[in-house]
Amino acid sequence: MKGDRVEIVVDAGDTTRTYEVVALRAGRRVETAVRRGVVEVSEVTRTGAVVRTARFMANRVLALVEQPVPRQDTSEGAGRGVRPLGDVPES
Repeated sequence: MKGDRVEIVVDAGDTTRTYEVVALRAGRRVETAVRRGVVEVSEVTRTGAVVRTARFMANRVLALVEQPVPRQDTSEGAGRGVRPLGDVPES
């Protein structure tokens, strides 16, 4: 979703560097994969086409922080008299 972001903190020898991958347009999302010692963070469209990719050596990555955008509840029962699980109706 637009606004999803992933922050990557990488060991750069004597210091650390922070990189950020953000889903910039509507309908895009950020996906993370770890394969063969490489951390890959990609911005992907609805159809699955990769827009851009950032790759880092896994042994250099100190932190990978995913910050999703809060989703709105669009289910049918949201806000219309539906009670949460475990809630006892009044008699």
